[in-house]
Amino acid sequence: MSRFSGFVVFLVILSMRGVAPAPPQNWLEHWFEHVQNLDLVFADDDVAVYFDSDVDRSITWPNAFIGNVWRYVKRNYGNFGTENNLYAIFHTAKYSGGHPSTYFDASHDFRNVIDVGSSSPTAWLSGQGNDLDIVTHEIAHVVEGASRDVHGSPAFPIWGDSKWAEIFNYDVYFKLGMRQDAERWYNLMIQGSDDFPSTGTFWFRDWFYPIYSGHGETFVLTRFFTLLATYYPQSGGSYSRDMNIGEFVHFWSGAATMDLKPLATTAFKGWRTEWEQQLVQARQNFPQIPYTPTN
Repeated sequence: MSRFSGFVVFLVILSMRGVAPAPPQNWLEHWFEHVQNLDLVFADDDVAVYFDSDVDRSITWPNAFIGNVWRYVKRNYGNFGTENNLYAIFHTAKYSGGHPSTYFDASHDFRNVIDVGSSSPTAWLSGQGNDLDIVTHEIAHVVEGASRDVHGSPAFPIWGDSKWAEIFNYDVYFKLGMRQDAERWYNLMIQGSDDFPSTGTFWFRDWFYPIYSGHGETFVLTRFFTLLATYYPQSGGSYSRDMNIGEFVHFWSGAATMDLKPLATTAFKGWRTEWEQQLVQARQNFPQIPYTPTN
């Protein structure tokens, strides 16, 4: 038996016993350009926080913040694997930006991971503003990539990287009682426009926030992923194809229990013939989606 196979068997035995393996004290990165030997600096029943050797060890804000966000995620979006924990990795003076991985992915040892870095030698000291935003953004990707026990994000080609995270961040801050951060984030997002799917699209202002504020807040967000996991095509535990705009509007209409074609027409700067054909087909392919079309 190979070393990797033995590790998998060990995890299976632990999961059968209802016991999650303790996070390792050290973890050697082996993805993309990352090659750091990470140190475990905090762990509880929900999260494990790792720093590379250049991260200031006086930084502790991720412990409570990430734990609160991840517990909120699990309460609303369900479990994420048998272990169900989140591994948060921080880098200083390297790997600027961030990326996620999920328990479906061998690349990060089948763990739910957020991996964030900064070129600054004093990164992560404030625990405010962008420090919170990038961490929450990457958690949003874990949610969209592994919610309801299905791998993949069929809406990703539509909302990119990531209009979904904009409303997710707002919801997290608002529902965790972080009202100043919710207001700060709202004021940032309400001004943002993009060139997809049409030039001048204000995703947050004209699409996500009206859906969120008018149709149940957190509930409408979670319902979208529940409907996807229930009805959208899958193969081997993963979504088998990406969505088109018509399907996207159809499933969000189901989440809102209201026909959102009029909202999409406004938000996306018109309603193209192609999108109408896609929507008609989506209504035929997925008649179980719960709303009444108005036209």
